[in-house]
Parts: sequence; structure tokens; C-alpha cells
Amino acid sequence: MANNLKTNDSSLPLRRDVKMLGNILGEILRYNGGQELFETVERIRLTCKELRESFDIGQYEQLKKEIGGLNPNLRKQVIRAFAAYFHLINIAEQNHRIRRRREYQLREDANTQPGSIENAIDSLKEHDITSDVIKKVLDGMSLELVITAHPTEATKRSILEIQKRIADLLKSMDNPLHSKKEREKIEGSLYNEVSALWQTDELRDRKPTVIDEVRNGLYYFDHTLFDVLPDIHEEVEDCLDVYYPEEQWKVPTFLRFGSWIGGDRDGNPNVTADVTWETLKRHQRLVLKKYKDVLVELMKRFSHSTHRVKVSEELIESIASDEMKFLPEEKRWTVVEEPYRRKFAVMIERTRQVGQSETGYQNAEELLSDLYMIRRSVYQHHPENRELKMLEKLIRQVELFGFHLATLDIRNHSGEHEAAITEILRKVRIADDYKALSEEEKQELLQKLLEDPRPLLLLHEDYSPETREMLKVFQLIKRAHKEFGKQSISVYLVSMTQSVSDLLEVLLLAKEAGIYRLHVDGTVESDLNVAPLLETIDDLTAGPKIIETLFNMPVYQNHLEKLGNRQEIMLGYSDGSKDGGTLTANWKLYKAQLEIHEMAKKYHVGLKFFHGRGGSLGRGGGPLNRSLLSQPAETFGDSIKITEQGEVLSSRYLLEDIAYRSLEQATSTMLEVAAHVSKESEQELRDDRYVGAIEEISEAALAKYQSLVFQDSDFLTYFNQATPLGELGELNIGSRPMARKNSAKFENLRAIPWVFAWTQSRQLLPGWYAAGTGLASFADKDSGNLELLREMYEKWPFFRSTIDNLQMALMKADITTAKEYAALVKDSEIRGRIFGNIEDEYNRTKKILLAISSDNELLDHSPNIKDSVRRRNPYVDPLNFIQIELIKELRDMEEPDEELMVQVLLTISGIAAGLRNTG
Repeated sequence: MANNLKTNDSSLPLRRDVKMLGNILGEILRYNGGQELFETVERIRLTCKELRESFDIGQYEQLKKEIGGLNPNLRKQVIRAFAAYFHLINIAEQNHRIRRRREYQLREDANTQPGSIENAIDSLKEHDITSDVIKKVLDGMSLELVITAHPTEATKRSILEIQKRIADLLKSMDNPLHSKKEREKIEGSLYNEVSALWQTDELRDRKPTVIDEVRNGLYYFDHTLFDVLPDIHEEVEDCLDVYYPEEQWKVPTFLRFGSWIGGDRDGNPNVTADVTWETLKRHQRLVLKKYKDVLVELMKRFSHSTHRVKVSEELIESIASDEMKFLPEEKRWTVVEEPYRRKFAVMIERTRQVGQSETGYQNAEELLSDLYMIRRSVYQHHPENRELKMLEKLIRQVELFGFHLATLDIRNHSGEHEAAITEILRKVRIADDYKALSEEEKQELLQKLLEDPRPLLLLHEDYSPETREMLKVFQLIKRAHKEFGKQSISVYLVSMTQSVSDLLEVLLLAKEAGIYRLHVDGTVESDLNVAPLLETIDDLTAGPKIIETLFNMPVYQNHLEKLGNRQEIMLGYSDGSKDGGTLTANWKLYKAQLEIHEMAKKYHVGLKFFHGRGGSLGRGGGPLNRSLLSQPAETFGDSIKITEQGEVLSSRYLLEDIAYRSLEQATSTMLEVAAHVSKESEQELRDDRYVGAIEEISEAALAKYQSLVFQDSDFLTYFNQATPLGELGELNIGSRPMARKNSAKFENLRAIPWVFAWTQSRQLLPGWYAAGTGLASFADKDSGNLELLREMYEKWPFFRSTIDNLQMALMKADITTAKEYAALVKDSEIRGRIFGNIEDEYNRTKKILLAISSDNELLDHSPNIKDSVRRRNPYVDPLNFIQIELIKELRDMEEPDEELMVQVLLTISGIAAGLRNTG
């Protein structure tokens, strides 16, 4: 499978890699499937490529006919060939990103790579940002990325591991010192890996369990994040030392990772308290193993002898005491004159014994204390400006990961808490039907109960299984705080928060478990953040008022005080977009942040905004640094938390270099924006004209979106028939059901399959629909409005990010292919009316986006992304055409055909790999 795409010279090495991998795949196709498979794939590929360059209706119809006439066995291999090619393109593109970064680093001129940490600190110096301002920014800067098991990773772990090996080989190919023989050897290894890719089953034979998902999530900590996170901190420190040498820099820990996997029980009955406990234990096992491995390596290296150096008295005293208390004689280091090795022997054993016996470290602070002591001693005989990097890195790792590895968030639906409270209060005869009370009555009752130190629970009362499980979760949190530290679980997220009582209910359940405690003398203890999740358009609008009401309640004020007056608030991008369209949702999210930020400032409460973004554009996706830039600038002083979901994990964190680059870009963005914002007044951050314009645009877009999705009674029929929604449920990519309560109602459909289905059908409706009407109606209203929109695009990061993401969505959508999916709708009137609406809106949106950005074509401003989409389209098209044929055949059958379904699932997996984001 060759590729001769002409593009800019900077991508020549990329094209070389793509061509080489395509040729290897072609050879493998010939060997495994014969000449017929190779020729069929090439013929379809070349035809699709020609159609992309110059559309011809006759050639198009002939292609559809050929694809429809493929015999089932050959068709299956054709699907697999195109899917395999996408995996290879993805690897080649990632390797090219690594190559570009390396080229910048090798340059001897003064230019640093845009988006690098050095570039950001250089820029701060150029703009006369003082070291005092930078210190203040670093002290307040906090970015936490949270891995989730949202079911959008269609690629199996075994395939991802093959991809990683291919990536390592491609990287090795760039080494100019390799001899001809060594290069031939690498090419041979590449052939073997691509062959393994071809001969590996793409589809999982069963749905993953929650523990499978936990294991997959831990893979990224084990292979990349454990090392990359401290490297990012070290780079910031090193660059500050270079550009601000007059200061002594100790950069605080500002970048962390958390997890939802094993803690997110919203709509997933498989996440039980027992599963959560097993998750926490696996987290701890991995992090202790990582520490032990580094300590063993340090022990090898620290062979210093007291005959040669003088070590600290505190270290000598510590060794004498610790060997007696913690280390059996047979495990002690026998060379008395090697104190560091003696100390490390104790530390290794104490790390092994964590949670096993009293000789083990009781918490991460004890391990840190020993490491700090070694550091103090070392720098008595080693110059401080020549850091011992491995020791410093381990100290940072323990500061980052503790004994818990990653903070595990617990999430559940507000309705579940209400049901449990209703039963508990009925059993103790406080309220016959709590659920039926008005919101005011609920608030009054909950505050009264929270101010009463007496417990509510009846020790031997027989609660329902659901309530028992709910209580078990809160008891688990209490136990986890004791065994793994309070950072192991620090926040409880309430999905579908619609009222104040939704949060007070969780606080009351925490009180019953002893996590929130009111003592008889009136003092309060509280160890769990309770965070609202604002998702729908209505919730985002009501959110600021809900939070202000809480901040005014004495009982909640006492709770917040014990948490350092910090409140976490989660913003859901998925359901807001599903509810009101992407443009309106993004503006409502932006506006809610501004309102909550201003209100919290008034109450002297610090905020952490948690952005629940997905991988796809319809769910707030996009590059991490662009996601940050789209937030209100003044909220950069607040802590930021962002979900990293599904396929985003493998695309960003499978390869160490890519992980580093993604986190480096995010760090440099935060540093620059926060530092510059600190010098400006809030009035200068955004023009009032921009706010007025986007308000008007958002209202028009919302009306357009809801007229189709909620007011057209045939819309759900169109959605179900014109996308592979029904077939997606058979793809074993997540432990969670596709809908809450397995309901077919639109409101219970999860945003992930909603977006996934539209993406597969190349309509990508959640990523762009209604934005064109909003923007064009505003532009047409006044002759100067288009110029205002262009100014907003130039000067307002939020608006620029919104327009760029809309362009990306349109570029990945394809109306010609979408029309073929629309043909699956049986009722011609519904098909013609709704698809006609979508097509008109697509054209309207494209026209106004190009007018605003002054581009001739979509993504002219992002040539690398544009080239990538164009490179992929001729290979995605055949999979779409085959998928449509298979769906027609499958839906016409009276009895399900397992082989046909397998082929549909193979196309779904291949298209997901081709478009690079699923849900």
C-alpha cells in the first residue's frame, strides 16, 4: 500500500515512513492473503484517492458497486487491511512529532521550540515578568489530569503494545550513526512487528471488567507517567535556573495525575466498593514496586565510603537506630564504612513491608523524611550545583505519588444518594418520604441533621442492597484514608447536581461514616471534598446560584474551612453539548466559570475547576494546551483538573516522548497565561463587545440545535437508523452500559455513544451542528459584525479555540459519505428532510468559518493537521462504504449473523483508528 501524497517539505521524513510502512503492509497482504487481496485493496485505495482529488459520479457509483460485490471472506481482509494501515499512519505521525522536537533541540541557533517550557520562560523574561511574579504563579498553579475508562478506546492492549514496539523501531531508524546492516536489521524487525499486527485479533472477545480497565490505566503510570511527571518539574526548575540565575528555585509540585477507573460508579453497576478497594491496593502495589526498584539502583550507585567522605551525624544515628528496629541481621549491609548502602538496605526493606507489618513505612512522609536526610548528607560532600539527578527524581516521585500513586475520585449519580437518604430517614422515622419534600424542606432537614452529632444509622437494621452498598462505599473511603492516606480519595463527585440538597446528602452520608465529624463541643472535622458536576445547559445556568447558597450555609462553611476553604466544581462538556450543541455548551461553560470565579472570590473560597472533557470535538476534545487556552484567563489562578479519556490515553501517553511533549505544552501554556494575567486588570482580559456578540450567537445556535434534536419528533428515528448506534453496543470496549439504566430514552443515552455514532457515520453532528446558524445570523445582522467576529478570532483565545475546533469537526465530517448513511433511513420523507437540514447547516457553517478565519480552505492555519486528515480520507472512505453495506445486510436479516456483526465491528474499530477520536 503505497502513498505518494504531495505536501510541504517538512513532512518528507513522515511521508518516507508512511511509504515504507505501507510497502511492508503490502508485502504482508500478498503473503497472507494472496495477490487478489493486495490488488483489491490497491484498486479501492487508488479509486478513493482519485475521487478525493476529482469527484466523478460514475466512478463513485462503480466503487460502491465493487465494494458491495466483494465476497465475505475477501471483504473481511480488505477491512482489516485499511484498519491496519491506520494504526501504522498513527505511529508514523507520532514519531514525526518526536522527530520535530528533537530537531529543535539539536539546533544551535537561539530559537526554542514553540510550546516548550524553555520557550515559555524565555518569553516571561523578555516581557519583564519578575521572579516574584513567577514564584507567586508557581505557588498557585495546579494542573491535575484524571484518567478515565470511558469506553472510547477501540484498540486492544495487545495492539497498542505492538504499536509501541513499531514506534521504538521507527525512532531508532532516525539514528544517523546506524550502519547499513543495522538499518536492514531494524527494517526486518519492523516487518515482524507489522506481521504480528496483521495476525493479531483486533476485537476483544469479551467486555473488559473494571479491574481490566484498572490494569490498563496503570500501564501508563508504569511505562511513562512515573518518569515523565518529575522530568517536567525538573525542566521548569532547570530553565528558571538559566533565565533567572539570581534566584534559588524549588518548584512546587504543580502537575499530578488522578484516576476515575475503579471509582466512577455513575451508571456502572460493576464498580462496587470491593472493586474500589482492589483498585486502591493495585495502585499502592505498583507505586511501592517502582520505589523499591529505584532504591535498589541508588543502593548500587551510592558506594561512598567514610574513608573518603564525611557524612552527616543524623544519618549515622539514623542507621544505628533503624538497623536495630527494622532490619534483621541477615538483611543488613555488611560493609560498615558504606553508610548510604546501609541506609538504603533499611529503606528497601521498610518499603517492602508497607501494609504487611509494623516495620514498614507507615506513610509516604516517613520515606520522604529518610530521602531528605540522605540529600542533606550528600550535599555536605557533593556540590549543590551538580545535582544527583536520580536521588532528586525519586524525592519528586514520592512527593507526587505518595503511597497511593493517583488520587481516586468517587463519582455517583445524585438520584442514588437521594434514594439512600430517603430509606435511612424513613427507617429512623425522621421523614416518611424525604424524596417528596420540597427543596427548601430538604435543605432545612439536612442542615439540622448535619448539626446534630448523633448518628442516624441503626446498627442491625436491614437496609436494601442498594443502600447497603452506598454505605459500604463511604465506610471504604474512611478505611482508605487510614490505610493509603487522605490523598488516596479526596473528592466525591455528584453527577447531575441540580440542587443544594444533592451535595448536602453526600455530606450527611460522609457524616455517618465518620469522614465528616461534628464533635459535642461544636468543632468540626471534614476529610472529603464534595463536588457538584454541572452538565446540562440548565444546570450550568443554575450552578452559580446553587454554589452561592452553599457558601452561605454555616454548616457548609465549617466543612469548607476544614478543607482550606477550597471547593472543587466539575463542568461536564458531554451532556451540555448533547443538550444544547457544542457552541452554546462551550459558551455556557465559559460563562459559568466566570460567574463562579467572581462569586467564590467574594466569599474568599479558592476553586478547582474540573473539566470533564472527552477525546472528541463534540465532547470538549482537542489538544491539551488549546483546551487550557479556551478557559477564562482569570481562572488560571484557580486549580485546573481535566479528564483524559479513552483513546486520548494511548494517543498522548503510550510513548514517553509524546507524553512529555503534551505535558510540556500544557505547562508552558499555564505558565505564560497565568504570569501575563497577573499583570493585567480583569477588564483588559475580554472586550464587552465580544461577550455581547457570543451571547447573541449562542442563543441563535441553541434555538437551531433544539429545533432539530428536541422538537423534530422524527429525529431519534433518523439518529438510530442513519448511524451504527445499535451495532456499537456489541463492541467490547468498556465495562459500562451504553445508557443509564439501559433505557432507550434520549436523556438516558450516554454522551459517548451519542458522539461515537455520529463520528462513525461521518456526520459528526455534535461537533459543529447549529454553530453556522448562530455565527451567520449574527454576521448578516450588521455590516460591521463580520469584522467584529474576525477581531474576536484574532484577539480572544476562547473564540479562536472554538472556531478552530469547529473547522476540525467539519474537516473530519464528510457530507458525501454522510448521505450514504442517511440512505439507511427507511422513511424517505424523514431522510430527505433531516439530512437536507444537516447538509444545509454544514455548508452554512463552512462558509462562515472560512469568512471569520480568512482561510481559503478548512484548517489552512494548521497545515500539519490538515495534511493528516487528507492523508487518511482515502483510507477511511472504503471502511465507511463497507460498513454501510454490512449494516444494510445485517438489518435486513431476521436472525442475527455473527460473522456479519464481526465485520461491522472491524469497520467501527478501523474508522475509529482512522479519525483518531471516537467519543
